[in-house]
Amino acid sequence: MTTGDTERKRKPAAKKASSQRAAKKASSQPAAKKASSQPAAKKSSSQPAAKKTSSQPALPPVKVASKAAEQLVELLGREPEGVTGLEKTDDGWAVQVEVVELRRVPATTDVLGLYEVRTDPRGELIGYRRMRRYSRGASDDE
Repeated sequence: MTTGDTERKRKPAAKKASSQRAAKKASSQPAAKKASSQPAAKKSSSQPAAKKTSSQPALPPVKVASKAAEQLVELLGREPEGVTGLEKTDDGWAVQVEVVELRRVPATTDVLGLYEVRTDPRGELIGYRRMRRYSRGASDDE
């Protein structure tokens, strides 16, 4: 095979490739026109996307507990002592959070409040209430 033979063989292949590219461009142009002529299909596909954002997946229990404590702090403006309970409910979660209600010296006499925070499955606050108020040093029997 000579150099000239190799060039002759490459040229038809190059022409064939360029004609295939031109055919692809021609076939893609009507598809683009079809896509632009169907904006209604795009609108209907965006509606399920909106539904997907409203039904976000549920958070794991640990994240729900920390998110509930953070939201309670925002509402009360008091420092959380810790999460003392977490329970799955029919409509989400019930999280018990201890909050420092009143700082005292010595710290063993601080007044704590036990709050129940109700959340949806995504950890968003639905409601809360104070269950009880007690001194840090008090036992559960008192």
